[in-house]
Amino acid sequence: MKLAVIIPVYNERDTLRQLVERLRNTPPPAASDGARCERTIYLIDDGSTDGSIEIVRQLANDETTTALFHDRNRGKGSALRTGFCAAIADGAELLIVQDADLEYDPADHQAVLAPILDGKADVVIGSRFIGQTHRVLYYWHAVANRFITMLSNMLTNLNLTDIECCLKAFRREVIEPIELSEPRFGIEPELVAKIARHRTAEGQPPRVYEVAVSYAGRTYAEGKKITWRDGVSAVRCIVKYNLL
Repeated sequence: MKLAVIIPVYNERDTLRQLVERLRNTPPPAASDGARCERTIYLIDDGSTDGSIEIVRQLANDETTTALFHDRNRGKGSALRTGFCAAIADGAELLIVQDADLEYDPADHQAVLAPILDGKADVVIGSRFIGQTHRVLYYWHAVANRFITMLSNMLTNLNLTDIECCLKAFRREVIEPIELSEPRFGIEPELVAKIARHRTAEGQPPRVYEVAVSYAGRTYAEGKKITWRDGVSAVRCIVKYNLL
């Protein structure tokens, strides 16, 4: 199957090469019968100003990598939409999101994609809180995440533990018809809300699985970009896309 790895990039010159090298050195995910995916990496530079653009261009010299560019910073949600559209146009059958900052390990792609490759799931959402190793950081971030996830669950009736986790994977048939609009980190609760409301051609909801993933979170000094304003925006998006 054709797999697209969608990587938004914004001012990640210190980690991008290492992330892509780690990804390339990780075998493409395989189904239980041993058949491996045909993997293409999509790097979407979102108006970087730190030299990341040149690194993206250099990395795209490899035939397994496609580079896309925004003329200005539009936000993670906009970068994901650009990547999704390009991958679908290229015939991708599976799509997985990977951040460029090394907080998430490409070695987890196998576990995340396994339920889809084995025909059990249509969507898989990673979780940093159900058993894998994770770096201990900000207490109030964890409190906010639990609240945001609980509020989302109340309105979607999905029993998730970490809607803000970056690692999310989709079958093409689920993600292609969903219209996304949030430009920044609000894309995460928007995605979950619209997946919960989506119906297949047979009128059934998508089969959603959750998989434990490792997490090596960054501090703000190390380049973390999400702020309390994004938490407020997440609550707004949960209400907007579930109730309005």
